[in-house]
Amino acid sequence: MAASSRWLVVGLALAAICWGSPGPASAQADTPVTLTLRGDETPETVRKMVDALSVGGRKVEVRLLAADAATPVPAQPVATPPPAVVAPAPADSRLEQLWDHFVDGFDHGNAAVPHVVELPADWKKGWADNRNGTTGLSAGWRILAGVVVALTGALLFRFATAGWFARRLHPAGPEFTARLTASAYGLLQDLACIALALALARLTRMLWLPEVDLAMTAFRTAANGAAIGAAYIAVGRFLVAPGSPERRVLPLPRAERHFAILTAYAIATPIIVTTALLLQGIATSPLALAGLVAIGSVAITLFKIWWFFDARHDLTTLVLRYDPAPGPGLRLLAAITPWFYIASAIAIWMVGRAAPMMAGGGRFVEAASLTQIIIVLAPILAVGVTSLIACRQARLAAIAPPPPMTQATGVAFRAAAGGVIWVGSLYVMARLWAGFLLGVTSTQFAEVTRQAAGLAILVFLGWVAIVFLRAFFDAYTPRAASGPFDEDAAVEESVPSRLATVMPVLRGVVLGAVFGLTGLVVLSRLGVDIGPLLAGFGILGLAISFGSQALVRDIVSGFFFMLEDAFRVGEYVDTGRLKGTVEKISLRSMQMRHQSGQIHTVPFGQIQQLTNASRDWATIKFNVRLDHSADLEQARKTIKKVGLALLEDPEFGPYFIAQLKMQGVADIADSAVVIRLKFTAKPAHASMVQREALKRVYRGLNEAGVPFASNAVTVRGGEGGATAGAAAAIAAVPPPSPLAPAAG
Repeated sequence: MAASSRWLVVGLALAAICWGSPGPASAQADTPVTLTLRGDETPETVRKMVDALSVGGRKVEVRLLAADAATPVPAQPVATPPPAVVAPAPADSRLEQLWDHFVDGFDHGNAAVPHVVELPADWKKGWADNRNGTTGLSAGWRILAGVVVALTGALLFRFATAGWFARRLHPAGPEFTARLTASAYGLLQDLACIALALALARLTRMLWLPEVDLAMTAFRTAANGAAIGAAYIAVGRFLVAPGSPERRVLPLPRAERHFAILTAYAIATPIIVTTALLLQGIATSPLALAGLVAIGSVAITLFKIWWFFDARHDLTTLVLRYDPAPGPGLRLLAAITPWFYIASAIAIWMVGRAAPMMAGGGRFVEAASLTQIIIVLAPILAVGVTSLIACRQARLAAIAPPPPMTQATGVAFRAAAGGVIWVGSLYVMARLWAGFLLGVTSTQFAEVTRQAAGLAILVFLGWVAIVFLRAFFDAYTPRAASGPFDEDAAVEESVPSRLATVMPVLRGVVLGAVFGLTGLVVLSRLGVDIGPLLAGFGILGLAISFGSQALVRDIVSGFFFMLEDAFRVGEYVDTGRLKGTVEKISLRSMQMRHQSGQIHTVPFGQIQQLTNASRDWATIKFNVRLDHSADLEQARKTIKKVGLALLEDPEFGPYFIAQLKMQGVADIADSAVVIRLKFTAKPAHASMVQREALKRVYRGLNEAGVPFASNAVTVRGGEGGATAGAAAAIAAVPPPSPLAPAAG
């Protein structure tokens, strides 16, 4: 269930931290700006001032000072025409324009901060104009009553359904699917409470605040903001399950701390945003609202930066724990993840500062807000979907191991499911930011988008094909021995099929071909002429073939060895000079491991002949020396009984092809009668079976009274028997070794 993929969960803990901080800045685009002129300005100066103030389609109200008075004379509002379509600016000038917009917006926001003190008076004036609450309860009490009704209804619903949900909040096991199901019930309960509270708030607003005024707008905006903040808290509870680690979907270190920070953020951010939205309609000075937005956006951005910096080690650990053996790429991704989120927070803040100074700046503020959501939701959805599919496949594999084709298809499907989410997210972000960063027209953007979409689909399909092929070849690739070879523990399945032996050789060729074809097609779609590349590769291949004849001989010899099925991985072979068990086969050579542990690498072109000792069956013949007085018929019957017992033995019987038996007398020596035994067994177990057969034959012949041959010399007496016997005994004693210590 560890997923493949698994490097992709860096944003799971941040589901609530990036909501809408630059949003109120878009209000400045619709607020009219007053320009007061003395009357002695040149037309060029007036035009530049109007152009600077009318960015974003804002209306500019021009006032002229009378010659003898300090009071400005109102003039008709000047509606700025929409900006004309111009040719796209070069990349360098476009970046310079963006930086200039940011600097202007930053200065404008800082200059507007002192005007924030005007907002309380504007609020007081707007609240005095409320039409709700003129009779009966005041508007403030009606809002308070609506809040009480909404919260009471949500709490009663939670209390009434607590028992039903409590039985389902305990996961059935430690698997991801079980934890996800239990957490999903908790999320369902939280969202149901939020939806009920929002519905009750809307109902009370319609009943008690029917007039459209500041009180009604404040209640509606505050209710929506509170619902959004509560929804993000619910998502945080779903992911980290504070107080219930057994159903935690996201194994984030210090989960309780991060949830507490998330809760504080989800409470404070809606307050800042809804305050700016409410003051947008009643602020008499656009500078006051701009100052409030500048302060709020800086506060939210600094909070996010601090949070990301505080969680840098936790995010790194979270990324690395999804791979038991992380590679350099995953380690690099884990190291840069927190800094990427810090940089994204700063970039989004900069866009929010630059938006009021740009034409259509409100659209880019919305793009920034959506980007914040995408960079959080993409990892959540991708990792969640792939983990869910992986758990499902693991459960099915536990019931019945899937064949290689099914296993490879499952891996490719899991990768494709996560890849679709990533590709879709990147496509949406490209749609949001391409026009902003590149400055292309709508027609040009549509053409670029069409070409980019086709190229992305091609790369995606090539990637899925590579994932499928790698999984397919890995399923057939024999597992290399992790320690010394234990002959007694060998099993028949240790020798793979012919297809499994050839698969590792084909793996590199096929994957290289797919990589190469995909790269060439991508280059062709990008407009690169691939004809010279193909010609160059052909010439390179010819040069290699002529310059390295030994390499060609090795490859051709290996091809015919594979075609003739001369050996497979796991079989014991003898090449005449070297022998051992085949462990690995490549396109040019094979690796054999000797019984003592050495690994021999033998190019195919150097193999003149090859003996395979592990194919089909093995007949083992061995001799036993009996005394001249032994009863050979009794020995034959005893050996036959031993052979039948071995056939019936549940441990050794399955390894026999032909039972153990005595062939007959092989030789008659001076001191023994040599009999020959043989049996036929599966080659991987022949040595083990022979050792067991010798042990049982020795025990059976001893029990049957059949004597074995001895090297002792028997001297029969005659005249002078005692003296002759002594002399014979002395003669039978071997002379002492020159290295033996002297006696006494």
